[in-house]
Amino acid sequence: MKRPSSINKTWLMAGAAAVVVLGGAGLYTVFGPSGQPAAAQGEAGSAEEEAGHAEEGGEQGVVVLSPAQIQAAGIAVVTVTGGGGGETRLAGRVEPMVDARAAVAASVGGRVERVLVAPGQSVRIGQPLAVLVSGDAAAYRADADAAVASADAARRAYDRDRNLEQAGVVARQDVETSRAQSLSAEASARAARARVSAAGSPSASGRLSVTSPINGVVTSVLVGPGGFAAQGGVIAEVTNPARVEIVFNAPPALAALVRTGSPVRVQGASGEFDAVVTGVAAGAGAESGATIIRARPTGGGLPPAGSAVSASIVTGEVAGGLTVPSEAVQTLEGATVVFVRTAEGFRAAPVLAGRQAGGRTEILRGLVGTERIAGANAFLLKAELAKGEAEEEE
Repeated sequence: MKRPSSINKTWLMAGAAAVVVLGGAGLYTVFGPSGQPAAAQGEAGSAEEEAGHAEEGGEQGVVVLSPAQIQAAGIAVVTVTGGGGGETRLAGRVEPMVDARAAVAASVGGRVERVLVAPGQSVRIGQPLAVLVSGDAAAYRADADAAVASADAARRAYDRDRNLEQAGVVARQDVETSRAQSLSAEASARAARARVSAAGSPSASGRLSVTSPINGVVTSVLVGPGGFAAQGGVIAEVTNPARVEIVFNAPPALAALVRTGSPVRVQGASGEFDAVVTGVAAGAGAESGATIIRARPTGGGLPPAGSAVSASIVTGEVAGGLTVPSEAVQTLEGATVVFVRTAEGFRAAPVLAGRQAGGRTEILRGLVGTERIAGANAFLLKAELAKGEAEEEE
């Protein structure tokens, strides 16, 4: 049986429709024109049947697979996505997100009475880290209590004058003066209460708790019992290890080539994984003026904070371009193909491949963007087609 010279031509042959079926052990079956396997039509077949097969045409490059067989073979079906572009190698580190780190400071100066946590201890939002005794905090609380009492007295005086004014005993002007004094006293009380809250809501004796603003793990404690914490001095540092991201220091010129959403292929100590750019800050490096690029994984977790990683990042993306996983692109009879999912299985579709970046390959021609194709283990389909064609030649 004569084989077609190239998959890029007509995919037609002079013989029967040769369709490959992937089996559990990697076997295939050649189907005759009746729809039954050729082996079922006779162990050896006859010369007349083979001549009849040679008169009929059939589509080549088709692998018939049921959904169960696709799953058993581990063939991933993925969609074609937009993108395309070049590739740049970067080095970076896994770091806590901005909102995942807290340097917990004393809002007022005071003596450290107790330290309630130690490095490595998990804490929740609002959990006390240390207890301070502060004279300033006691003064804030006393001022607030006095302001609240004054506001209450002014409000009662206003109510009394308003009742007397209705009885004709007090002039209207006196009532308006009482009302203004009541409003002023209430404003002073609100300000005093706000100072107390900002100071950590101390008790009347000036005792207050310094609490954690985030969930996380205590990484350091910078005070001890009996010591003095100055206003604004750091008491402890807390980090949330679950909220981490990848941070790259990139050349300044890269700020114009990378955008939010660009794919990144990251290599770490535990292997490779995909990520996506979440932010690009030009000139964020205080001393070097480097561009800071932040990224997060598209699935799964990241190595611990502080881990060094490297990455391939896509730059110079093409508007309207199409990309597929690089493992989806195969070479068949000298032509570049991808395997497009069909109702029966997969069909090898010739494509023109472009640049590779971040584990993906740019497709310049051959796809429209709506196809679903074989990704991981696409080479199994290529292997089955090759075995099927070799059997047909025999």
